Amino acid sequence: MTKKILFDTDPGIDDAMALLMLARDPRAELVGITTVFGNAAVERTTANALALCERFGIDAPVARGAARALVRPPGEYPEAIHGRDAMGEVGLAPARTRQVEALDAAAFIAETARRHAGALTLVAVGPLTNLALALQRDPALVDHVEHVVVMGGAFGINGHTGNATRWAEANIASDPHAAEIVFGARWPVTIVGLDVTHEVLLGNDWLDALGRDGGAEGEFIREITRFYEAFYRRRTGGGIYSHDASAVACTLDATLFERRAGPVRVVTEGETAGQTLQDAAGTGERPEQSICVGVDADGVRAQLRGCFLR
Repeated sequence: MTKKILFDTDPGIDDAMALLMLARDPRAELVGITTVFGNAAVERTTANALALCERFGIDAPVARGAARALVRPPGEYPEAIHGRDAMGEVGLAPARTRQVEALDAAAFIAETARRHAGALTLVAVGPLTNLALALQRDPALVDHVEHVVVMGGAFGINGHTGNATRWAEANIASDPHAAEIVFGARWPVTIVGLDVTHEVLLGNDWLDALGRDGGAEGEFIREITRFYEAFYRRRTGGGIYSHDASAVACTLDATLFERRAGPVRVVTEGETAGQTLQDAAGTGERPEQSICVGVDADGVRAQLRGCFLR
């Protein structure tokens, strides 16, 4: 069976990989894309989403979302990681025919969830502002969404903590108040954090094979990942971590991941803002959510390769 998926994203180099995976995997039916600030300003991430859709032949509607966090003041964008254009500075051509939807992202999420009531999966790989705004506007949204998969957070498993700060992962740190709302809502959430994404390394040989054997799209992905890889080289010795594509892999085949249930909270203020915490015992006052604590890294790499080389 195919999963109806709405992809909430801030493209972003690894977002582009995840988007191509969703477009090519027969288990996924991409019914919409919403954009958010994060890897760049929302004007840029929206332009990137439209351009990627045109390049990859994706006809899913694109709705522009939040330009800033719910409470926190705007921060700097990670140009050292993704480049000034968030696409590795390869000169991604702007879309010529694609335009954004009239609805903003929060309204589009609510409308799409009702249209596919009980059958929609939200896959969110940027700050969670759009999802939080949708919940605030339409609290009944929790009754219409089948599943939420989030790339974000770090729980200290496998020794992995934050990447934006010592405590916090970048997506959650960008809007911790939104994450606290999303993780506290009574809908099922699976969190694919640095605890597992830092276990899935796509080495340079793997990326080179993608560029060589993956057609025009694979060649494009390889080119944009060169900027990303240069940033990670000191940490990985060569290659990149699979962040957003791992969230897609978990959405389509959860058996590749070991998960642990328990309420999740997010620190919203102070030095540790953005830190994610799970109480494995729970009290019943807050819904249990699932966090990924283990991963079949070879299995995830095989899923990615199977999609990119179709």
